[in-house]
Amino acid sequence: MIEAELKARVHSPEAVMRQLDERTEARVEVYQDTYYDRPDGSLEKQDQELRVRTVRGPSSPRTALTFKGATVDEASGSKPEHETRVEDSEAAHAILQGLGYVPSIAFQKRCRNYDLEARGRQMLATLVRVPEIDGTFLEVETIVDEDDVTAALDDIRAVLADLGIGPQDLTRELYTDAVAARRR
Repeated sequence: MIEAELKARVHSPEAVMRQLDERTEARVEVYQDTYYDRPDGSLEKQDQELRVRTVRGPSSPRTALTFKGATVDEASGSKPEHETRVEDSEAAHAILQGLGYVPSIAFQKRCRNYDLEARGRQMLATLVRVPEIDGTFLEVETIVDEDDVTAALDDIRAVLADLGIGPQDLTRELYTDAVAARRR
């Protein structure tokens, strides 16, 4: 499955939040993301990602292990994604390190998540603030088969346009790269 996703810098976060709040209820959550790589950096060199994410919100914490393959759509950065829930986050970290992976970067994302249906698709819209990065971002994503990526991205662009976000606001900037640059 492919995570068809577009990310934009939001210039009027309050206005976008109001519009999304009118459509559906928000889940306010904090993500603690730790990205892993091989010591030689070969996952990053192959445009792959390996992440342990612990989400804290109104319900009890939950952790997911995620692997993202190489980009299948250059314009959006959409990637194949495989994710599974993990019972014990500390064990997940220990397993990855025991297999020889090393933490490459860890940071926090403050998210306001909206599950919504738009254009006949289940989508997730997330307003994101990363404390180490200036600005607010909006990610809109849906999970599709590889042959549906282009149509799904068109539907996501329409949702963004409805929220007042145009093509000029889109970004492929990675949080990992922005955080790493800020820390240097």
